[in-house]
Amino acid sequence: MSSTSPDVLLATSADWPSGEPGSAALDAALDARGVASCWVVWDDPAVDWSAGLVAVRSTWDYMGRPADFLEWAGSLEQSRLLNGADVFRWNLDKLYLTRLDAVPVVPTVPADDRPSLAAAVAGFGRSVVKPRVGAGGAGVLVVDDPADERLGRDFVDHPELPMARGPWVVQPLLESVRTLGETSVFVLDGVAVSQVDKLPGGDEIRVHEHYGGVSTPVELRPEMAGLAERAMAAAAGLTGRPLDYGRVDLLHHEGEWLVSELEVTEPGLYLGVLPANADAFADLLARRLGRS
Repeated sequence: MSSTSPDVLLATSADWPSGEPGSAALDAALDARGVASCWVVWDDPAVDWSAGLVAVRSTWDYMGRPADFLEWAGSLEQSRLLNGADVFRWNLDKLYLTRLDAVPVVPTVPADDRPSLAAAVAGFGRSVVKPRVGAGGAGVLVVDDPADERLGRDFVDHPELPMARGPWVVQPLLESVRTLGETSVFVLDGVAVSQVDKLPGGDEIRVHEHYGGVSTPVELRPEMAGLAERAMAAAAGLTGRPLDYGRVDLLHHEGEWLVSELEVTEPGLYLGVLPANADAFADLLARRLGRS
């Protein structure tokens, strides 16, 4: 960190010391607004977190030790932490999907042990099994048969994701993910600002680039924007505070769009394909600093 105290601390992980992909666009947007910023690793004991506003960005190693991450977030002055530790605690456990009654959500059933996991798969048929705490598609499994032998052992495709051993959430596999893909809408200060459509590669259902997925920026469509804004408002009602930022992931099923995930902890801004998100996020930070 420089000798000059930054206005904004952008929290990242040791794996991404310079920030999320496309971070240079955000750096430039903040600089253009006269906002001094610095990327810092969230678990670095040398960081002075009282130095400025804190925006959690690419802290993607938290999924291997979520308790440590939440302890860190809770240790900060909450008035300076965007979204806040209580929001992160609510969002890190995908059980939140079962409580978003105000918007249509992909059906989601919790499974705490092997029998309940098999029962959920039996109920849905072809199912997607996800760790309740996880990110980036790690530990996700598609299962057709409740007797699938993979449900009888610890399945994990990410060595830093112990939570892939349970508990889980189970959802029906919506086949539209293979054709229409997944849509993500970015919502800042309660207003939808941009949209990206994502398609999986090959036989995958995961749309993440490291699994072969492709992301394409598209015009923000009113239907998706409205649903995303309602989802964020619903989350604000459940967490007890307005949310500063979030990404709402949507899937299509039987003629309507459903919320599949609500990312309000550390959603990537997709700056590589949506560089304009840098300006929108920089504007948000400038407003929080009283500079707009």
